[in-house]
Amino acid sequence: MDFPTRHLNQPLPYDPSYEIEEEDEAKTIAGLQEAMHSVAETVHKDSGHAPRGVHAKSHGLLRGQLRVLDRIPPDYAQGLFATAGEYPVVMRLSTTPGDLLDDKVSTPRGVAIKIIGVPGERLADGGGDTTQDFIMVNGPVFQSPTAKQFLNSARLLAATTDKAPALKKAFSAALQGAEKAIEAVGGESAALKGLGGHPETHILGETFFTQVPVLFGRYMAKLSLVPVSPELLALKDQPVDLDNKPNGLRGAVVDFMTGHAAEWELRVQLCNDLATMPIEDPTVEWTSPWVAVARISAAPQAGWTHGLSVLVDDGMQFSPWHCIAAHRPLGSIMRVRRAVYAASARFRAERNGTPIAEPANLDHWREH
Repeated sequence: MDFPTRHLNQPLPYDPSYEIEEEDEAKTIAGLQEAMHSVAETVHKDSGHAPRGVHAKSHGLLRGQLRVLDRIPPDYAQGLFATAGEYPVVMRLSTTPGDLLDDKVSTPRGVAIKIIGVPGERLADGGGDTTQDFIMVNGPVFQSPTAKQFLNSARLLAATTDKAPALKKAFSAALQGAEKAIEAVGGESAALKGLGGHPETHILGETFFTQVPVLFGRYMAKLSLVPVSPELLALKDQPVDLDNKPNGLRGAVVDFMTGHAAEWELRVQLCNDLATMPIEDPTVEWTSPWVAVARISAAPQAGWTHGLSVLVDDGMQFSPWHCIAAHRPLGSIMRVRRAVYAASARFRAERNGTPIAEPANLDHWREH
């Protein structure tokens, strides 16, 4: 297609023609649901508990406050960020596998952010909700360029769930060694990290990215969560001892959050050129500037407890489709995920006997 040309750094207004349905997208959705169900069913049979199909293991469960900044540049003052305000948030820190592995199997890290009490027009399937979720991983790009290739990865994940955990630890250690060698000469391999070669570093020192685009008012954007408080900045690339500590990342979060406050900056980059910043290929890193639109602060707190796990891991669903219309997800990867998120929530609610609902407030948080 012919891409519209814009003045340098001038954001490109969204047009529905920029989203192109992938061939056999409905079949891809069905296949992805089947693969994710297989992962969750396997873990449920092994453990007696139904987790998420991916990002099953939480390492931190935090309560915080999001503050929309004053004097945001007009192009970035969109949707939730159109006016200054404050909102309670829940943050769930996790790693990518769908089975509950020892943290020595070191994989990419994620954070799911649920913002509560957000006004604005909702999508048809979110009537009555007041939440806005952003789902992020600690890398700027997604690993699959198309929904079909994403399905292939999901099927591989399903086929290896609960298989040879000791071998996975050994394989992860080998991959970490290879990644360390690449980084020693100034490189980095997202593929190695994705397979289990992520360095054993503190999860709170990570910068996170949505990887895939969302609507941003009249524009298209990707978002990032960046540590800004000095204590968090000090955790960047800080090693964590995971030897004989299957939940060592969780322990590191608890140790930090019980004694420190934390603050992150939420930043946005807008699409200004579809040729170099495509909507339908999330493996391409966007090059437009990042602009801060909000801060998230978290006071010292427990960081993770079993009660919080029941409240958040079992009782909440995080989905980019929990959103106001102004921040609707874009692209084939996000479209095929929509039904999968909903099916995963239904499976967990049925197997665990715990209702899943969107919170209107966090009044019960301290009880846990």
